[in-house]
Amino acid sequence: MSRDRIRKPSRSIWADRQEWGMLLPFLLLFWVFTILPVLSSLVLSFTDFNMLEPPSFVGLRNYIRLFIEDDIFLIAVRNTLIFAFLTGPVSYFACLIFAWLINELPPRPRSLMTLVFYAPSIAGNVYFIWLWIFSGDAYGLVNSFLMRLGLLDEPILWLADPRYNLRIIILVQLWLSLGVSFLAFIAGLQSIDASIYESGAVDGVRNRFQELIYLTLPSMGPQLMFGAVMQIAISFSVSGVSSALAGFPSTDYSAHTVVLHMQDYGTLRFEMGYASAIAAVLFLTMLLTNSGIKRILSRFS
Repeated sequence: MSRDRIRKPSRSIWADRQEWGMLLPFLLLFWVFTILPVLSSLVLSFTDFNMLEPPSFVGLRNYIRLFIEDDIFLIAVRNTLIFAFLTGPVSYFACLIFAWLINELPPRPRSLMTLVFYAPSIAGNVYFIWLWIFSGDAYGLVNSFLMRLGLLDEPILWLADPRYNLRIIILVQLWLSLGVSFLAFIAGLQSIDASIYESGAVDGVRNRFQELIYLTLPSMGPQLMFGAVMQIAISFSVSGVSSALAGFPSTDYSAHTVVLHMQDYGTLRFEMGYASAIAAVLFLTMLLTNSGIKRILSRFS
């Protein structure tokens, strides 16, 4: 390999030094607050670290303990996978369908419906609504309604009973996860050039369903990918809704998730090495899932 080829990347960087200079603050912040913490967490996952004493190297002991000795972690993995494979795809396709339907409305109704769908994801203390709806006393909306109909003789502890709480949390999570991806899909639909549909009509596209499959979705590759990444991150990182509704920890760990398990060992027990191992497993799972979804969407687009 010649010296010119070796020096070519450095010459390219020097030629684009103004652009790199503008990117430098972001790259610096991204390295300090994203890359460095991830690498530090991976290193700490092989240590025993309690934040009071220096970390001591333990090899794979944290991972062996995680998959063989920690029964609660296996419950958390099961619940997290249920969240991921139910709320993720359902919410993704629901966002896409609702965005497609609402995009057909006139401008003012479209703006109003966009606000209605996006509002739950930015509303603070929205869990109190669901705590009242599924309250375990006779004043809860569901209990009072069923008791008036004569279907219940006494209130049900919806959020404390392992038979019901996970299903309710999935319902609430679906409601909360319709915001960001929905907004991205609306933006993607608005950015499509109308001439594409005129060309499609000339080429034989006859109905709205064919327009969606052959014209609209292939033109929304970046938005579809962004929505998929966001849904993966949201579905695998469920924690706040579970702890707010079912408690921390929930009854028999019935609504326990991997993120809550990591918070338990990281913020309460201060076993940072073990918590880092949990974070590493979750990070690898999300990375592999993201890679698979990216391949599927790239072929489709």
